[in-house]
Amino acid sequence: MSLSLKKNAMPEQDPKVRARNFDEVALGYEAELAQAEASRCLNCKAAPCRKGCPVDVDIPAFIKHIKEGDMEAAIANIKEVNGLPAICGRVCPQEDQCEKFCVLTKRGEAVGIGRLERYAADYARQQGESAATAAAAAVGQKVAVIGSGPAGLSAAGELAKKGYAVTIFEALHLPGGVLMYGIPEFRLPKEIVQAEIDGLRQMGVTIEVNAVIGRTFTVDELIEEEGFDAVFIGTGAGLPHFMHIPGENFNGVYSANEFLTRCNLMKAYRFPDTGTPIHVGKKVAVVGGGNVAMDAARTALRLGAEEVHIVYRRSETELPARLEEIHHAKEEGIIFTLLTAPVEVQGNQEGWVTGLKCIRMELGEPDASGRRRPVEIPGSEFVLPTDTVIIAIGQGPNPLVQSTTKGLETNKKGNIVADPETGATSKPGVFAGGDIVTGAATVILAMGAGKKAAAAIDAYLSGKRAGQA
Repeated sequence: MSLSLKKNAMPEQDPKVRARNFDEVALGYEAELAQAEASRCLNCKAAPCRKGCPVDVDIPAFIKHIKEGDMEAAIANIKEVNGLPAICGRVCPQEDQCEKFCVLTKRGEAVGIGRLERYAADYARQQGESAATAAAAAVGQKVAVIGSGPAGLSAAGELAKKGYAVTIFEALHLPGGVLMYGIPEFRLPKEIVQAEIDGLRQMGVTIEVNAVIGRTFTVDELIEEEGFDAVFIGTGAGLPHFMHIPGENFNGVYSANEFLTRCNLMKAYRFPDTGTPIHVGKKVAVVGGGNVAMDAARTALRLGAEEVHIVYRRSETELPARLEEIHHAKEEGIIFTLLTAPVEVQGNQEGWVTGLKCIRMELGEPDASGRRRPVEIPGSEFVLPTDTVIIAIGQGPNPLVQSTTKGLETNKKGNIVADPETGATSKPGVFAGGDIVTGAATVILAMGAGKKAAAAIDAYLSGKRAGQA
């Protein structure tokens, strides 16, 4: 049988149906499709796909196990280095990572590595297999992990495997960080996130929720009073950026952070069965072009909006969102209003949004990011009628932990300065990784940072144990 140069298509909900529900869009492979896709893998000895994986999953090995129908071996292989496979298989941008290096891209489409990772993880969960990994004997040292997003969860899992007593401190009422509050149910069902977190609990990890470090405890208090031997900071990038244009204080203007948190974490889409409401008008404008903007736009549509625009100042070529997310948004009827920049939010006397005044743009010379700079076209202003505006132009670090921790170096953006290979900060015994260091990035890059930091924490604490022997 000749090798197919195209991926096996992912089964999905019909766009017209899914645009009005919060069920997962991608339905996942069944066994026959998974084995067909796995059969496309050439099992290259050099395995170039591995160099695109921030946590170094042995990709050819787990795919070979799927091809042979040995699902226990497949998931065991993945979980040697990746504690969150059901999550990564759904939300990681494989097209820019592992799949980018697949040799099949020279002639056709890469193997669907992410789809196969998801299949293996979902199969294991459906069979009732625990998400936990065996932990080593206790070493008698405690590590505090601040934040339960992908960096914190990864670090906690790696440290628990090595025998450390790990406590995660989470500011919100449920663990999971951006996986819970930032990514919609239709892309990442929350029961899957919680199942992966339950695996950590089964490994002995303690999770303290409603614990705001910088208020409940400071980092120094964790070390000096609570007896932790090391601290990992993985608080992410949850502070939203705004445009600072007139009218941003009108009712009906949200940051994407607030809008998505209300829907994803607080389940506003189930109101009044849940206690958190959300106001969404008939016409919605989402400012920005990244994955968060796509998430906000698609969420607004599901909440009942009749017309949703993505307002982005560059062209479609420069959209930073994943191609899959753009494709899904278009299928669902999201309108892309491109080469357009907002200049003012307009409102009525009652204080509610009525429109978004914009100006047309054209692309000039490339800027520092390598993308062509958008330039205003004089006299091209127009008003986009809307009653809800969602700002999705990026986010930065919350300064609370940094501002309450003596001797912790930060850069001009407020991110913690940490060694990229070890996560070591300027404060001895304190490590950091993920978006709090790099700025907003991907789930798998944050996980990779947590894994590296866990190895460095182990080396640091092993040295202390040796010195005490």
